[in-house]
Order: sequence, then structure tokens, then C-alpha cells
Amino acid sequence: MTLARYACDPARSRGRRHAEDAAPGPAGYQRDRDRIIHSTAFRRLVYKTQVFLNHEGDLFRTRLTHSLEVAQLGRSVARSLQLNEDLVEAIALAHDLGHTPFGHAGQDALNDCMAGSGGFEHNLQSLRVVDELEERYPRFNGLNLSFETREGILKHCSRANALRLEAAEPGGVARRFLDGTQPSLEAQLCNVADEIAYNAHDIDDGVRSGLITLEQLREVELFDRFRLEALNEFPELQGRRLLYESIRRMLAAQVDDLIGATRTALAEAEPASPEQARSAGPLVKFGAAMQAGSGVLKRFLLQNLYRHRQVAAKTGQAQQVVRELFALYLTDPGQMPPGFAARVDVARAVADYIAGMTDRFAAREHERLTGRNLLA
Repeated sequence: MTLARYACDPARSRGRRHAEDAAPGPAGYQRDRDRIIHSTAFRRLVYKTQVFLNHEGDLFRTRLTHSLEVAQLGRSVARSLQLNEDLVEAIALAHDLGHTPFGHAGQDALNDCMAGSGGFEHNLQSLRVVDELEERYPRFNGLNLSFETREGILKHCSRANALRLEAAEPGGVARRFLDGTQPSLEAQLCNVADEIAYNAHDIDDGVRSGLITLEQLREVELFDRFRLEALNEFPELQGRRLLYESIRRMLAAQVDDLIGATRTALAEAEPASPEQARSAGPLVKFGAAMQAGSGVLKRFLLQNLYRHRQVAAKTGQAQQVVRELFALYLTDPGQMPPGFAARVDVARAVADYIAGMTDRFAAREHERLTGRNLLA
């Protein structure tokens, strides 16, 4: 496929942190994608939670299935906009590698534990995984990914962490958080695809769990519009088929809106290169009406699913597991594998070790060390 002039071209990449000899097989962003898929951190995503804890059901989304859905959505839109599909896929597959066990509950608990030691940000941890923590190659730590992939992985970053990263890598992946520019269009696309994917699958998982109902969702105009549209065409539709068809139509409308609004923004900004696109403000985005509708849906899910009393009860237990594991390892680093136990910065080593755990491994470790099973 011919790339647009504002798309990232691997032939003009800013390169990798460590020089590598040419090798047979895929190059550029395709090589990044392949390295991510074969990484240990990527395999662990299959047992890391999205909203529901891993043991609560076999059909709920995990970080792995979520990442695959983001990659699929991202590639579809990238093809329509003539962006680099391989780069979009690499970013999408890697964007959650740094997530803790137990989703955002685990992240919040680990951030509290690390309050006096630099805190914890899952996006920064994803970059840390691909830059330092993966141990697969003889000449360098991490996966040695392209600059553009690493830039896209770092979706959020506090100013303090951006300054620290900038000091270690001047003009690098954190620079945009200090000068107010944007990442590549491919990275911008992954950010929106992430939002589209989790809104859609959290509706599905929420209804499947029984915590929200189709009746409740009638108050969300963005969803109910397509429920009514589906019923108008298929009056006998009900249950899961009605849910799936409503979600499918909503997803298609969001993708169409994203493509249309982005094309309009690109036509107005007229970026002639990826660098000009970075300086033009956010260009990959919904139109105003779809953005408002998406905001209503997110607020509905926050109030009715993420803050549901059953989810909140499990969240508290999961956070207790993380906090107690952190305290135990900090007191006795020898309980961790030697590679973590021997590190000078013990707190960061503990955070790295816990962040890499799957839900079920964290629960088993907690039971091994405390004799209690909080998540049974």
C-alpha cells in the first residue's frame, strides 16, 4: 500500500537505541511487531485482567484480547488513511505490556506503594518493559524497538518522569510531553482505537456479567441509537444477538466517524511530513458529536460498571494483595527471583516484579507468603 506523505516510513525512522546489523526476514516496524509478539510480557497478557479478575470467567476480555482488538481496529483505520499499518499494530500490541495484575486496581495500589520512590505509571512501565526488562538478546536489554514504536507506547507521562527520561535520552520519546507536540499519527490512531475497543467490549463483558443490562443501556444515546436501528431491521432480535448487532453497528459508526473527521483535519492542516503532523495538534479524532456521545458512554460505564459494588469489592481485595506483596518483598527481597533480589534499587525491583505478574500468579504468591486466599 502507498503511504501518505504524513505517514511514518520505516526507511526514515529515527532508528533504534542500539545499532543492529541487517538480518534476513522482516525489518522496521514489522520486526518490532514480531519482537513484541514473541516477548514474555506479551504472553503474560492472557492472564491479566481488563475489568473482571482473571478467575471470574473464561469469556471476559483480558489485556491480550484487548490488545488484539485495538490492533485490528487500528489497522483497519490506518489502511483507509494510508498510515503505516505495521507501526499501528506494533504500538497496539505493546501499549499494555506494563499493566499490573488486577488492572487499574493493581496499578493504583502499586503507585501508592511507590509514592516515595518515583511512583508507578503503567504507560511508563510498558516502555520500561521494551527498553530494559525483557531479556532476550545478548547485546542489549529490552527489545530494542524503533523510536516511533517506543514513542507510541508512551501514551501518558507525568512531567517529572518526562524530565527524567529527557535527561537520559535528549530529544527522545518524552520530549513531546515537555514541548507540547503530538506523537505520530499512527500513535494518535492507537489512542483512539484503544478507547473504541474498551468501550465496546466493556459493554459486552458488563452485560455478560449481569452487572449492567440492555435496559440500562437505553439511557446511552450512542448505544441505543444502534439498538433501535438493529430492531428496526430485525424486529425479532433479542438477547445476545441484539447486543452483538448493536455493538457491531456502533463500532462501525465510530470507525466511519473517525476516518471522516481525521480526513477533514488532515485536509485543513495539510501536513507534508510526519514531523509537520506532530506539530499540528491532535489530528486523529472523532467529530464533535461522536466525541460527545463517546464521553456519555464512558461516564455510564464508570458509574454503572467500573464502580459497581461487586467490582469495587474485588478491587479492594486485589489492592490488598498488591500492597501486602510489596511490603513482604521489600522486607525480604530474597523471596523474589535472584535477578530482582540482587538489584540496588529494591523498591523499583519489587515494583517491576509485581507489575510483571499475572492475576493468578499474584494471587498464588500472596497465598504462599501469607497463608490467606483473598480472591477465592
